Amino acid sequence: MTITCKRSISLNRFNASLAADKVDELYEARRLLHLSLAIDPKYARSYACLAQTHGAAWLIRLDSDFLTTAARDQAHKFALKSSELDPRVPETHASLGLVFLAQQQLDASIAAFERAMALNHNYVDWIFGVALIQVGDSRRAIDIIKAYMRLDPLHAPLASALLGLAHYMLKEYAQALTTLRACVSQAPNYRTGHVLLAATYAQMDMLEEARAEVDQVVRIEPNYTISGIARPTIAFKHADDDQHYFDGLRKAGLPE
Repeated sequence: MTITCKRSISLNRFNASLAADKVDELYEARRLLHLSLAIDPKYARSYACLAQTHGAAWLIRLDSDFLTTAARDQAHKFALKSSELDPRVPETHASLGLVFLAQQQLDASIAAFERAMALNHNYVDWIFGVALIQVGDSRRAIDIIKAYMRLDPLHAPLASALLGLAHYMLKEYAQALTTLRACVSQAPNYRTGHVLLAATYAQMDMLEEARAEVDQVVRIEPNYTISGIARPTIAFKHADDDQHYFDGLRKAGLPE
């Protein structure tokens, strides 16, 4: 069972280029997880990992589940099932943390990730870093994301993007710039990396460089808009954080 669950958790390691063939890995992970449940229908970790697959499909544009209520509801259903079967499993609470984050229930998301770490002090999830950024604790988010990167030397460029975002939110633009440049160099088709880099350049008044990154965003996702994609995927607890983040996107010239 451990091998199957790790196969699903490897969703966290998706190459951030997010090429179309990555959806095949998502479906294969689900197939293996359903196979494990056919063998043991009470295996909580498989349900937790299934929740992660649907959460990933909601968060990342892989197929038609991107930002759909159906995908989010499926993630919630499997996370709750995992919790009912065995609330002592850290992955159970991490999957709930992802669901609550998608539902913009930020305090509940933080509590779920805290519970996962209380059950296993060595359990680190990059999504916890996202939740911390959104509640305004970017300093701790940096510690969490760096710990995740140390524990997973094969981490996806996504982790670098989140580290850059945390520095951005702290207005540490020079540190954000270094990290985000490395991110897009490693994954030139990772849209979010270019979005964050554009905002960082804009906040540093490097507007020509910001516009070049906007061009990359539109190349990767021609229909990208702040209201259509950025707003649904990130919500901040504090109004000043919200203004800071979205002002950077607008200043860069990303379409509203």
